[in-house]
Amino acid sequence: MAKRDLKRRDFIGLAGAGLTVFFNTRALAQGPAPGGQPPGGRGGSGRGAGGFGGMGAPTDFNAFLRIGADGRVTGFAGKVELGQGLITQLAAVIADELDVAYDSVDMVTGDTDLCPFDMGTFGSMGSSQLAPSVRRAAAEARAVLLQMASERLNSPVARLRVKAGVVTDSADAAKTIAYARLVEGRKIERTMPNTPVKDPKDFQVIGKTPPRKDANVKIAGKAKYAGDFILPGMLHAKLLRPPAKGAALKSVDTSAAEKVPGVRVVKDGDIVAVLHERPDVAAEALAKVKAEFDKPAAGPDNASLADYMIKAAGAPNKSGPGDIAAGERLSASVFDQTWLESYVAHAPIETHTATAQVEDGKVTVWASTQAPFSVRTTISGGLQLPAEKVRVISTYVGGGFGGKADSGAGYALEAARLATLTGTPVQVMCSREEEFFFDTYKPAAVMKIRSGVTSAGKIAFWDAYIIGPGGEQSFFYDVPNLKLASAGGWMGGRGGGGPQVHPMAVGAWRGPAVHSNAFARESQIDVMAAKAGIDPVEFRLNNMTNPRMRRVLEAAARQFGWKSGKAPSGRGFGVACGIYSNGYAANMAEVAVDKTTGEVRVKRVVTAVDVGLQLNPEGLRQQCEGCVTMGLGFCLSEAIQFRGGEILTRNLSDYELPRFSWVPKIDVVLVESSEKNIIGAGELSITPMGGLIANAIYDASGARMTQLPMTPARIKAALARA
Repeated sequence: MAKRDLKRRDFIGLAGAGLTVFFNTRALAQGPAPGGQPPGGRGGSGRGAGGFGGMGAPTDFNAFLRIGADGRVTGFAGKVELGQGLITQLAAVIADELDVAYDSVDMVTGDTDLCPFDMGTFGSMGSSQLAPSVRRAAAEARAVLLQMASERLNSPVARLRVKAGVVTDSADAAKTIAYARLVEGRKIERTMPNTPVKDPKDFQVIGKTPPRKDANVKIAGKAKYAGDFILPGMLHAKLLRPPAKGAALKSVDTSAAEKVPGVRVVKDGDIVAVLHERPDVAAEALAKVKAEFDKPAAGPDNASLADYMIKAAGAPNKSGPGDIAAGERLSASVFDQTWLESYVAHAPIETHTATAQVEDGKVTVWASTQAPFSVRTTISGGLQLPAEKVRVISTYVGGGFGGKADSGAGYALEAARLATLTGTPVQVMCSREEEFFFDTYKPAAVMKIRSGVTSAGKIAFWDAYIIGPGGEQSFFYDVPNLKLASAGGWMGGRGGGGPQVHPMAVGAWRGPAVHSNAFARESQIDVMAAKAGIDPVEFRLNNMTNPRMRRVLEAAARQFGWKSGKAPSGRGFGVACGIYSNGYAANMAEVAVDKTTGEVRVKRVVTAVDVGLQLNPEGLRQQCEGCVTMGLGFCLSEAIQFRGGEILTRNLSDYELPRFSWVPKIDVVLVESSEKNIIGAGELSITPMGGLIANAIYDASGARMTQLPMTPARIKAALARA
């Protein structure tokens, strides 16, 4: 059944029964995507630059939706469902703008043959970029259908009303026609560019919380992930991996593995793979392979990482307004502090997985990826096949957080190569050890900040050098003398442009760079407030005129019940603010610190957010709650342990993720915004978490935490210093 469901010809047959989908082979790039800029996918009529999404996005509304002969609407999106509610959100947008019932909308996502090109699912761009594109597409489709209905009913468009996909003449109720009858399998080629979208006051579904489109299949255990595609004759592949990053294979002996009944051994270039119809037998056979590797050169470890990064970064080239020396002269107190962060893994529950088959010269791969078009480009290049000969399907993905945006293509290419070489379907499902080893980690960071405060409690200067995470410093405080510099970053896998400060491969990690910078910035702000003897909320408000940030901070304080007090007060209260992708957040927390053991219990967190136009309030709350929960991990426990190129963290027993018992009471405040665009909240509430918990620990105990994660051992050491 799975095989038939995924035949392209079946889909084309469906398309013939409804609003025709235009296929297009021109490139539809949306800017630089991890792994390159793939061509094609379902395209548009090419009405010129801009279109629905800009940057070369499809300009034909048919790329995003189809109306079937039965009246059901199918939406298409190149992004994927990661649990963030994408398909629910887009179905609501289509239902509202097209005037059809929400229950009549189905979504197809992450299929490179059926969906318009998309650079990937990250950065809340499903909300900020894709949803507006789909919204405009649905609005244009509605306008075209009304024009067609006007001709069929001989009624002026101004008199026509639409409800649940049925058009009626408001002056003559007998004149009525359904969208399905208007389409009748014909190709609709007319367009109505620049059709306005609805006024928010007319929304019926947007701004509400309809049932999730993926709820039933997930509750029933019927949702299909990459590892659920078990094809006839499929073999499971286990591959020989190096013992350390940079290790080169010198010799290999597979003779013992080849003697295991039913095992196939494939050696092709850089691949040494053991395949069997059962994954456990394949793993046992792989253990019999004898291999010798060249030892990589010695490199830094956890203890020496900061010094390594500082040396690699070199001298900063700072820029910004004002005069630091003048700011120092105005300062009653000057603060010089270094803040540190470790490498952090993505650790999704679903490890990277790819299932591949070859039929009639075409490769189809079901992959756990956030960027199916990027994976298609990698496979196309690796197999030297035209892009149209490669189809990548990403149905449901069991967690990504940025880690499946730029590190999943290797597994997919391995599966595709092995399927091509063996002539049989092949699945590559990485082990937890492989997941940790090949991850592109959240960048480690060294953040040096010098700042000063006047006797009146005003920030006089701010001089920062951020090494590692990137330069997204989102500075929203009022500082007359400001200098910022950065080296390294998360883009490009090893730090992007500029100095290569990372000995490890790094990448996007839920809110790239911003949460690291927020940890340093919000902790430094708290240090200044404490020295000035001013309540940390008052200190922020006294140094901030940004109206959106003031609103979220004040909203958080009201919900939290914040009472003014100088830190450390012993209450365990903390506050921190952050901006991500034009969304604003202010978080407050209450923690308890066991001064004997160094253990921290986070009792409650309030996060107030301004995310512009709110598509789905309950979905936004869930995203914010997920951010807070995930944030506890990198704050309190998560760090990759390594020695040179050897990754010492090998399983979840070595890597403590947040537990259910850790989850505090979480209150989410959705603040009405002056921003009318859709922003999204997938990364927003996590950005202040490091500074938030650090500041709350200081208020509870007087121990200032300068390094993440804030483990019990580090807290005990800080308590001893305090």
